Amino acid sequence: MPSAEAARAHEIWRQTAATLSSKTALWEMRAGFERLWDQFVPPSDVTYTPVNAGGVRAEWVTPAGARQEQAILYLHGGGYVFGSIHREMVARIAMTTGLRALLLDYRLAPEYPCPAALDDALAAYRWLIGEGHARRGLVVAGDSAGGGLTVATLVAARCYGLPPAAAGVCLSPWTDLAMTGATLTSKADEDPIVSRPLLEQLATWYLGGADPRAPFASPLYADLTGLPPLLIQVGTAETLLDDARRLAERARAAGVQVTLREWEGMPHVWHFFGSFLPEARAAMEDMAAFLKQRLG
Repeated sequence: MPSAEAARAHEIWRQTAATLSSKTALWEMRAGFERLWDQFVPPSDVTYTPVNAGGVRAEWVTPAGARQEQAILYLHGGGYVFGSIHREMVARIAMTTGLRALLLDYRLAPEYPCPAALDDALAAYRWLIGEGHARRGLVVAGDSAGGGLTVATLVAARCYGLPPAAAGVCLSPWTDLAMTGATLTSKADEDPIVSRPLLEQLATWYLGGADPRAPFASPLYADLTGLPPLLIQVGTAETLLDDARRLAERARAAGVQVTLREWEGMPHVWHFFGSFLPEARAAMEDMAAFLKQRLG
């Protein structure tokens, strides 16, 4: 059963959804999300260092005592068109896992449609390899659109013959921009933030005319053979529940080691609410345990 605090997380998402109507102007959507992020103050015992990661703006988020030889490449969500670099949430992830995280400020649509985000993610991946992380432990992680971008980046890295990451972590991933998942309809009344009309608008901006089933845009349709172990976390109150389930199914069919965790009653990317939500903290602990097995 969800905790008592879960109702607060759902309410915050409902209030945010009011700024994310498919009829809302893009600048208003972005402003609404920025107001949301302003509610969450990043931990003070974490250092934040701007860096140029292969030509892409990024920021190192480093908790005290972090293992310098290992890193998470973190790809934020926001439908590929808005959202900050998620400082507060990723700082908590870094603190819980004991790993420093590189938060990537990849280019956003519609100003920069796909594959700009993937190009930037791959550039940062190459940069991290150059810094030696492929030999010591590189993890690619992301939430929502960033979860889909995580898989696309791992696929692209394999296609280019780059050293593989140690693991991938997908939090409430959006993997199917063709939006064929049954839970887009069956969970519509439960999900407080992600609706089909909203996703349709975001996909239009991001795709820029590209095929919604193109593997670089919708990794659900990609060849997933040879990917590193994946941890997929998703809430049962999400319209994107089927995106996560089908990703797990297709990855397993391709021989990938997959850990799928479904969290009862949790909304989209409930990890944002780690300052008060027990399930968010538990999900991060689950992530830490998964990565400890892969990184040692």
